Amino acid sequence: MYTAHPDRYADMPYRRAGRSGLKLPALSLGLWHNFGPGRPAETQRAILRRAFDLGVTHFDLANNYGPPPGAAESALGEALKADFTPYRDELVISTKAGYLMWPGPYGEWGSRKYLLSSLDQSLKRMGLDYVDIFYSHRFDPDTPLEETMGALHTAVRQGKALYVGVSNYSAEQTREAARILADLGTPLLVHQPRYSMLDRRPEEEGVLDALDELQAGSVVYSPLEQGLLTGRYLDGIPKDSRAASDSPFLNSDAVTEDLVGRLRALNGIAGSRGQTLAQMALAWVLRGGRVTSALVGASSPQQLEDSVGAVRALDFDDEELARIDAVLKG
Repeated sequence: MYTAHPDRYADMPYRRAGRSGLKLPALSLGLWHNFGPGRPAETQRAILRRAFDLGVTHFDLANNYGPPPGAAESALGEALKADFTPYRDELVISTKAGYLMWPGPYGEWGSRKYLLSSLDQSLKRMGLDYVDIFYSHRFDPDTPLEETMGALHTAVRQGKALYVGVSNYSAEQTREAARILADLGTPLLVHQPRYSMLDRRPEEEGVLDALDELQAGSVVYSPLEQGLLTGRYLDGIPKDSRAASDSPFLNSDAVTEDLVGRLRALNGIAGSRGQTLAQMALAWVLRGGRVTSALVGASSPQQLEDSVGAVRALDFDDEELARIDAVLKG
C-alpha cells in the first residue's frame, strides 16, 4: 500500500494559474510517451508515486496519448485506483481532445459531439467523475469557435471538468476563445503551448503577451525539446535515442553539428550554475514567472528526480541570460 511522503510539499514551488484560485507545481508530469503497454506497469506506477512524493501534483494527459491512443489514460486509471484514491483531492488531472482518436468524421477536431464524447471516454478510462482541466487540444478551422468553447463550457456545467484550457492556439485565437468563454461565464484558465530554448514561438508570436493580457496561465510542453536539451546529444545521436529511431517528433536530420555545438555551449553555462543542461532548460522556461508550469516526461523515477532538481535554481542574472541568448542566436 502506497503512502505519500509527509514532506511532499516542502520543496516544490506552486504558481497561481493566471487570476484563478488554482496553483500548479512549477513542474508537472506529462504522460505522453512513457505510459502504455510498451512500458512495465510497475515502472509507470513508480514514476507517478515518485512525482507525487516530490510535490508534482499535476498529471497531464490527452485522449490520444499512448500508444495506442487511450493507453496513457488507462494506465493512469489503474495507478489512481491502486495508489492515489486517498489523494484525489490533492491532484490536478488534465486531459485534452482535438487530435485523431477514432475513425470517421466525429473522431477529431473541435465539434461539440467529438469533445464531449471524448471527455466521457477519458473519464471512463481513468475511472474519474471529473477532470480538473479539460483542453481543446487544437484550433479547428472548420468548426465555429463558439461551438468548441461552448462544449468546454458544457463540460464545466455538467461537473465533468473544473476548469478549461486551450492548446496550440495562436495569440488571436486565444483572445477570441477567452472572450467567448467569458461571455458564457467559464473563464479560460490556461493555454498549453510548445515552448523551449530552441522553440521560442510563444514569445515571438505573441502568445505569452496574450496570456499576460488575459491574465491566464500557461503550462508549456516540450521544454526539453524532445530530449535535445538534455545531456543525451552532447556527443551526437545515441543509438537508443528518439532521434536515432527517426520518431515523428524528432528525427536524425535535426541533430546537426551546429546544434550539437550549441548544446555543448549551453551545457557549459548550466555547469557554471551547478545544473544539468535539462535542469537549466527547465529553469529557463520558468524564468520571470510568465510560465505557470513546465511539463516533463520521465522514463524512470531517477530521470524525474533530475528534472525536479531544476526548482532549486530558477533565477538567472542578466549575464547568464545574455550568454544563453548569444549561444541560441549564434
